[in-house]
Amino acid sequence: MGVFIPLIVVNCIIMGRVEAFASKQSVVSSIADSLGMGLGYTWVLVGISAFREILGNGTFAGIQVLPQSYQPILFFILPPGGFFVFSFFISFNIWMKNRMQKAALKGIVVNKEAA
Repeated sequence: MGVFIPLIVVNCIIMGRVEAFASKQSVVSSIADSLGMGLGYTWVLVGISAFREILGNGTFAGIQVLPQSYQPILFFILPPGGFFVFSFFISFNIWMKNRMQKAALKGIVVNKEAA
Protein backbone atom coordinates (compact mmCIF):
# COMPACT_ATOMS: atom_id res chain seq x y z
CA MET A 1 0.00 0.00 0.00
CA GLY A 2 2.98 2.30 0.59
CA VAL A 3 3.68 2.69 -3.14
CA PHE A 4 0.09 3.44 -4.08
CA ILE A 5 -0.51 6.34 -1.68
CA PRO A 6 2.05 8.65 -3.39
CA LEU A 7 0.65 7.69 -6.79
CA ILE A 8 -2.86 8.60 -5.67
CA VAL A 9 -1.61 11.90 -4.24
CA VAL A 10 0.19 12.78 -7.50
CA ASN A 11 -2.95 11.96 -9.50
CA CYS A 12 -4.98 14.20 -7.21
CA ILE A 13 -2.50 17.05 -7.64
CA ILE A 14 -2.56 16.73 -11.43
CA MET A 15 -6.35 16.49 -11.61
CA GLY A 16 -6.69 19.38 -9.15
CA ARG A 17 -4.50 21.58 -11.33
CA VAL A 18 -6.47 20.68 -14.42
CA GLU A 19 -9.78 21.34 -12.68
CA ALA A 20 -8.60 24.66 -11.22
CA PHE A 21 -7.44 25.88 -14.64
CA ALA A 22 -10.49 24.63 -16.54
CA SER A 23 -12.97 26.15 -14.09
CA LYS A 24 -11.56 29.67 -14.68
CA GLN A 25 -10.95 29.53 -18.43
CA SER A 26 -12.92 29.12 -21.63
CA VAL A 27 -13.39 25.75 -23.31
CA VAL A 28 -10.88 26.58 -26.05
CA SER A 29 -8.23 27.62 -23.51
CA SER A 30 -8.87 24.47 -21.49
CA ILE A 31 -8.49 22.28 -24.57
CA ALA A 32 -5.27 24.07 -25.59
CA ASP A 33 -3.92 23.71 -22.05
CA SER A 34 -4.73 20.01 -21.90
CA LEU A 35 -3.13 19.34 -25.29
CA GLY A 36 -0.01 21.28 -24.29
CA MET A 37 0.25 19.47 -20.97
CA GLY A 38 -0.24 16.10 -22.68
CA LEU A 39 2.35 16.78 -25.38
CA GLY A 40 4.82 18.10 -22.82
CA TYR A 41 4.39 15.07 -20.59
CA THR A 42 4.73 12.76 -23.61
CA TRP A 43 7.96 14.51 -24.66
CA VAL A 44 9.43 14.07 -21.18
CA LEU A 45 8.53 10.35 -21.04
CA VAL A 46 9.91 9.68 -24.53
CA GLY A 47 13.06 11.70 -23.81
CA ILE A 48 13.76 9.95 -20.52
CA SER A 49 13.14 6.50 -21.98
CA ALA A 50 15.31 7.20 -25.05
CA PHE A 51 18.16 8.53 -22.91
CA ARG A 52 17.98 5.52 -20.59
CA GLU A 53 17.81 2.99 -23.43
CA ILE A 54 20.72 4.50 -25.33
CA LEU A 55 23.00 4.63 -22.29
CA GLY A 56 21.70 1.41 -20.71
CA ASN A 57 21.67 -0.82 -23.81
CA GLY A 58 23.35 1.13 -26.60
CA THR A 59 20.17 0.77 -28.67
CA PHE A 60 17.19 2.92 -29.60
CA ALA A 61 13.93 1.14 -30.45
CA GLY A 62 15.89 -2.08 -30.90
CA ILE A 63 18.38 -0.52 -33.35
CA GLN A 64 22.04 -0.49 -32.32
CA VAL A 65 23.09 3.19 -32.24
CA LEU A 66 26.33 2.93 -30.27
CA PRO A 67 29.28 0.79 -31.42
CA GLN A 68 29.32 -2.90 -30.57
CA SER A 69 32.32 -2.21 -28.34
CA TYR A 70 30.14 0.02 -26.13
CA GLN A 71 29.84 -1.38 -22.62
CA PRO A 72 26.24 -0.73 -21.47
CA ILE A 73 25.81 1.18 -18.21
CA LEU A 74 23.48 -1.02 -16.19
CA PHE A 75 22.73 1.83 -13.76
CA PHE A 76 20.54 3.57 -16.37
CA ILE A 77 18.33 0.51 -16.83
CA LEU A 78 17.57 0.29 -13.11
CA PRO A 79 15.08 2.58 -11.27
CA PRO A 80 17.78 4.86 -9.80
CA GLY A 81 18.90 5.58 -13.35
CA GLY A 82 15.44 6.92 -14.11
CA PHE A 83 15.69 9.36 -11.22
CA PHE A 84 19.16 10.39 -12.34
CA VAL A 85 17.98 11.09 -15.90
CA PHE A 86 14.93 12.94 -14.56
CA SER A 87 17.22 15.14 -12.45
CA PHE A 88 19.32 15.79 -15.57
CA PHE A 89 16.19 16.91 -17.42
CA ILE A 90 15.23 19.23 -14.56
CA SER A 91 18.76 20.68 -14.46
CA PHE A 92 18.69 21.26 -18.21
CA ASN A 93 15.30 22.97 -17.90
CA ILE A 94 16.57 25.31 -15.16
CA TRP A 95 19.69 26.09 -17.19
CA MET A 96 17.61 26.93 -20.28
CA LYS A 97 15.23 29.16 -18.30
CA ASN A 98 18.13 31.08 -16.75
CA ARG A 99 19.76 31.47 -20.14
CA MET A 100 16.54 32.79 -21.70
CA GLN A 101 16.00 35.21 -18.80
CA LYS A 102 19.53 36.57 -19.15
CA ALA A 103 19.05 36.97 -22.90
CA ALA A 104 15.75 38.79 -22.35
CA LEU A 105 17.31 41.12 -19.78
CA LYS A 106 20.26 41.75 -22.06
CA GLY A 107 17.87 42.66 -24.88
CA ILE A 108 15.99 45.09 -22.64
CA VAL A 109 19.22 46.76 -21.46
CA VAL A 110 20.51 47.09 -25.03
CA ASN A 111 17.23 48.68 -26.14
CA LYS A 112 17.30 51.18 -23.24
CA GLU A 113 20.87 52.21 -24.03
CA ALA A 114 20.04 52.65 -27.69
CA ALA A 115 17.10 54.93 -26.83
